[in-house]
Amino acid sequence: MFGKSFQRKYALTEQGIKNVKKGTFWTVLVNLVVMGGTSIIYLLMSGLMGTLTEDKALPGAGLLIGGVVLFVFLSFVTHLQQYKTTYGLVYNEVRSTRLSLAERMRKLPLGYFGKRDLADLTETVMGDVNRMEHVWSHVLGYLYGAYISTAIIAICLFVYDWRMAVAALWGVPVSFLLLFGSKKLSARSAERTKAAAIKVSDGIQEALENVREIRASNQEERYLAELNQKIDAHERITIQGELGTGIFVNAASVIMRLGIATTILTGANLILSGQIDFMLLFLFLLVITRIYAPFDQALALIAEMFVSQVSADRMNALYDTPVAEGAAYFSPQGHDIMFDQVSFAYEEKEVLHNVSFTAKEGQVTALVGPSGSGKSTCAKLAARLWDVQKGTVKVGGVDIATVDPETLLRDYAMVFQEVVLFDDTIMENIRLGKRGATDEEVIAAAKAANCEEFVDKLADGYHTFIGENGIKLSGGERQRISIARALLKDAPIVLLDEATASLDVENETRVQEALSRLLAGKTVLVIAHRMRTVAAADKIVVLSEGSVVEEGAPADLMAQNGLFRHMAELQNQSEKWQLA
Repeated sequence: MFGKSFQRKYALTEQGIKNVKKGTFWTVLVNLVVMGGTSIIYLLMSGLMGTLTEDKALPGAGLLIGGVVLFVFLSFVTHLQQYKTTYGLVYNEVRSTRLSLAERMRKLPLGYFGKRDLADLTETVMGDVNRMEHVWSHVLGYLYGAYISTAIIAICLFVYDWRMAVAALWGVPVSFLLLFGSKKLSARSAERTKAAAIKVSDGIQEALENVREIRASNQEERYLAELNQKIDAHERITIQGELGTGIFVNAASVIMRLGIATTILTGANLILSGQIDFMLLFLFLLVITRIYAPFDQALALIAEMFVSQVSADRMNALYDTPVAEGAAYFSPQGHDIMFDQVSFAYEEKEVLHNVSFTAKEGQVTALVGPSGSGKSTCAKLAARLWDVQKGTVKVGGVDIATVDPETLLRDYAMVFQEVVLFDDTIMENIRLGKRGATDEEVIAAAKAANCEEFVDKLADGYHTFIGENGIKLSGGERQRISIARALLKDAPIVLLDEATASLDVENETRVQEALSRLLAGKTVLVIAHRMRTVAAADKIVVLSEGSVVEEGAPADLMAQNGLFRHMAELQNQSEKWQLA
């Protein structure tokens, strides 16, 4: 029952399966104990009937009180254990699942994130896990416990009288068949609801990220109107889904409750024909008042289980996405980066075609070319943020496709135009470059990156909180923190992607000073549009439409009448116009 297919169906971990088994076991005991409690009422009624018909005494008070005390004790113990195993343990499962999903995403190639937007992934980690949490804690243990306990009770009822058992229980399978018949309808409704929820999340996230642009263009009313339409559509689809599910659940519950009427009619007929006595009918009436209770809940739980399958499938899709793998060790002979006949495409569009060049250790190699020529893609392939589709990328003679990405990236430091900072202190944002670095090491890296100039002006210095993504700092200050991280890491390979493109002249000068300290003696791959940024490079690789068209020292390329010279002349002319 609780095998691998069950685990996958409900997106459970190994520990989650064990928790469901424990919850099911204690739910069975709870249902049997509660059912056993009816025996006290039966004994009391039996004794009362005996005094009326055969002049017998009622059972002793001590026996009845003892039975009640025993029932209360067993009920308390079993309910307590049921709560612990269905709720307490499951909350740990939620934590483990979210960590597991985050760990999986951490290992996924960047190409995966290009196909999924942030709202969709957030909905998986938060919304889908929340829905499954309710299934794990409120549905699985209770539902399968109800199955088992009812089967045990049904066997006992058939032993007593099969005719009365059929009259009492016929509605259960019919109700379940009706509900299972609505499974496809519920699944389609859940998919529509999930799609509508993602559109709402996407719209809210988009509004928050672009609030300045929306206000600057006076589009608040139009954008909010569109967002309201998405919210209304989500509400309408949710109500439709709930209504459809509710109709089937209530119809199934009504059908099951008809078993009470058939039990009374069958029992009355058998009593009149002298085949059973009243106490047997009374026993069945007591039993069905309890046997239907867990199934009333179970019908709603089954409907929820159908809806949750969409969330489980989305989580499994994330788990099933292949991750980049490789050896956990990396021993290159030096740190030359060599591209050998590398080709790469985003889906159907080829970005690189048979690209070959070498970035030597101790030198600065610059990648230049028009927008869309493949410069940034080369940098990402060099760090195995994506995997090449043809050819090889080697570092120190080692094919990086054979190395685990995390192991490989220990030898890389990256400084990008878009700096990512966290809502933490300057100290901790720099410390991301080297886990466990001392405060002295962090401050030394910050000074080398010229951070001291602005940090000394802050009231709390290096312990100043800088806000979400460093909103309290200027672009140049944020960039210098990024360089300080890279300095602290002190990796032998440095990737620079437009690190100074958005800075003014004053900040660019300071950042360039910091970069000169970072780059000394390293293998450096620079991506830049400004020709003066790459003027001091040892080697320039010119890309056009995904292919290498020129390669050599800056002076040599300027002497040629090629693309690099053309780009340099156009940029010089543009800068003269701006000065004029």
